[in-house]
Amino acid sequence: MIPILILVIIGVIFIYLRGQYNENYWRKRGVAFYEKNKVLGIFWDFLTTDKALFEVLSDLYTKYENEPAVGIGSLMTPSLFVIDPQNVQHITQTDFQSFSHRGVTINKGDLLADNLLFMNGPRWKLMRHKMTPVFTATKLKNMYYIMDKSAQDFVAHLKENPEKLKGNGFDTMNEFCSAAIAAAVFGIGTESTFKSPFLKMARDSVRLNWRTNLRFAIVNTSETLCRIIGLKLFKEHEPLFIGAIKQVLRAREKENVKKHDFADVCVSLQKAGTMKDNETGQELEPSDELLAAQGFFFFIAGVEPTASALFGALSELGKNPEILEKLHKEIDQTFEKHNGIITYDVISEMKYLDQVLSEALRMHAPIGFLGRQCVSDSVLPVGNIQVSAGTKIYIPVFDMHYNPKFFPEPQKFDPERFSAEKRTGSEVAYLPFGKGARICIGMRYARLQVLAGLTHLLRHYRVLSHRDPAKRKYAKGQFQLRQIDTDIELIPRDR
Repeated sequence: MIPILILVIIGVIFIYLRGQYNENYWRKRGVAFYEKNKVLGIFWDFLTTDKALFEVLSDLYTKYENEPAVGIGSLMTPSLFVIDPQNVQHITQTDFQSFSHRGVTINKGDLLADNLLFMNGPRWKLMRHKMTPVFTATKLKNMYYIMDKSAQDFVAHLKENPEKLKGNGFDTMNEFCSAAIAAAVFGIGTESTFKSPFLKMARDSVRLNWRTNLRFAIVNTSETLCRIIGLKLFKEHEPLFIGAIKQVLRAREKENVKKHDFADVCVSLQKAGTMKDNETGQELEPSDELLAAQGFFFFIAGVEPTASALFGALSELGKNPEILEKLHKEIDQTFEKHNGIITYDVISEMKYLDQVLSEALRMHAPIGFLGRQCVSDSVLPVGNIQVSAGTKIYIPVFDMHYNPKFFPEPQKFDPERFSAEKRTGSEVAYLPFGKGARICIGMRYARLQVLAGLTHLLRHYRVLSHRDPAKRKYAKGQFQLRQIDTDIELIPRDR
């Protein structure tokens, strides 16, 4: 009993002293401090409430909107919530070299987490350089047939399963995005992408649960604890996913047929041998495991965000019939003009469709905030805030997108914000895919996938949205904005 009492006393003293240290750390730098929980800050609120992490940060944004930044407790790591857009610009672009770290450090041997999303430093730079060609205009043009076939298969899938036309629209859109990404990574055949043996694995790999939330809370609050317990973010998916990638790569090597998908890229990288950055001397072996991790990145960064954007666009169109009618007209005219054949060049012609998606991404951004970590001392210009190496950085996305200073009447769905005449004024606060050198590498691919889905869906269906938008709710998650408690209904069109 006495040893337990001693441990409790030590724990209480540690919490008190650590909390005082965290507060004094930022007060000395002239920065406001979030006092609700001085030790774990936003992660205490995240773990003990039903809120998504971005909603916890949103509460801080509302309370401290006029501050350039707010210090928050994060156990042993100084953490800063950066609010002023000039400071955001400084972090993401002006002084990117000082903030190039994503903010998450993975353990060695965490095979599927060793991907572009979580890599840092020279390894990230080299891997990004090698993966960037996948997303050039030429490559996307060659890959577009995969997106278009997935979208057509989706319409056929809905016609075969009419019960999916009504109810949980997000799950239905998630199914489409999982199938489309699975097709892009593992390749497509003559059958529907919705009959792929990889579809269930693709969907399971991005499901939210309490284990995932706890892991990310630990990773974000204590690298030391993360190392001590040997935490791995995606260990349970390693055998199946890596095994599937190996199976596809060996088959593709034998086929020697170009399909312009991710598997083609992997085969090319492995044939080229060791990857090397001549500037830094960094080398990487394109092993099956490393390439499987990049394929897994497609799923964790591509399925949920695109499903959220697609569902968000449909839910807003379902509440705005005049906008839906205008978009239907553009889609119908495009189909008629091109005899029903939608290519990369054709999808690029639809300007209003692009505006609708841009506005949907404002109101339903794939992520609620950006995470970074300072790797060398810097000073934020607004507030003259000294930021030391090791400091964790959180940047609001959701709240900037809904700030009337940047987007008047932010609750209004208005695609005209992104017309050629108006969109320049919003660039400073528009961050659906991040900003700067660590902007989402698959941004253009994701947009194309959603555009393809919207085009084929709305060619065949009208959409109605149900429930009150003022009572919008979100699933509990780390970075994602997954809207729940909002249903949509797809109604076959009579053209």
